[in-house]
Amino acid sequence: MGSITILVVDDERYAREELTYLLGKFPRVQVVGEAESGEAAILKALQIHPDVVFLDVEMPKMNGIEVAKTLSGFKKVPLIIFATAYPQFAAEAFRINAVDYLLKPYDERLLEQTIDRIEKTLYPAPTADSMEKLGKLAIETGGDIDYILPQNILYIYRDDKVTKIITQTDGYDVRTTLKELESRLVPFSFFRIHKGYLVNLKYVSRLTPWFNGAYQLELEGLEQKLSVSRNYVKELRQRLEL
Repeated sequence: MGSITILVVDDERYAREELTYLLGKFPRVQVVGEAESGEAAILKALQIHPDVVFLDVEMPKMNGIEVAKTLSGFKKVPLIIFATAYPQFAAEAFRINAVDYLLKPYDERLLEQTIDRIEKTLYPAPTADSMEKLGKLAIETGGDIDYILPQNILYIYRDDKVTKIITQTDGYDVRTTLKELESRLVPFSFFRIHKGYLVNLKYVSRLTPWFNGAYQLELEGLEQKLSVSRNYVKELRQRLEL
């Protein structure tokens, strides 16, 4: 599961700041832009191509419903979450395929459910049929294409402008971004333990407390210990434990 990029749109600055603050509590969420009007939202979305737009309804000139209809014509259509103080627009919002409709003031429990809904929409669980069709991961290195089994990858990390893939026997340097590889490996047991690291959970052998809530992770057959950001520790433990 990759990080989720979000554009926050609201004509009130304090409302944008509050929502951005609350979204910052979710490790997989990254607010990549803000807009204070419908027109600015469309221009910003064209520039940054967010996965999700949190969109106020009542705004001057161009309201949120109009913005959502415009965004639906984009090549990459973002998910729409309406965030508003007005419940009467909910029916119209869902007619244009909004993923959720949040009312101000924000309830953090409901916001957590919204993030969960976003994750399931962006990264649906693979079916048995799709798992059977999965092949090898194609890695282009120096003009050649190597094909590797995802289950043989220990971990992947980003080093400057190069992504390094470490398997049980080899290492590969690729230009593919970490986020892209993460999305391609969704059907497998990979987890982001740090902004720049993905690990294959099937090889995790030990978690050791480090400092300031962070942990160090050990993988089978690997002497090096990897750092786990404290923002990812809780979810990592949930993924690992029965």
